[in-house]
Amino acid sequence: MEIEAKGLRVDLNRAQWFKSTRSGPNCDNCVEVAFVGEAIAVRDSKNPAGAALIFTAAEWDAFVGGAKDGEFDL
Repeated sequence: MEIEAKGLRVDLNRAQWFKSTRSGPNCDNCVEVAFVGEAIAVRDSKNPAGAALIFTAAEWDAFVGGAKDGEFDL
C-alpha cells in the first residue's frame, strides 16, 4: 500500500514493522512502528491490514521527547 501524507509518499509494502521489546508475547494492546524513508508509520498490531498513522521525523521526535519527559503520564 502506497500512501501520501504530509507531503511524503510512503510505501508501506516494504515497511519493516517493530513492536516494543517491552511488549510481551501475550500482550494484545500494542502498536507497531516502521521507519519508512523520511516518515514514521504507526499501526495497531492486532490489525496490520488496517490504517497506519504517518508522522514526520520532527513530529516523532517531539512525541518521543514528550514521552521521555513524562508529558503523557497519568
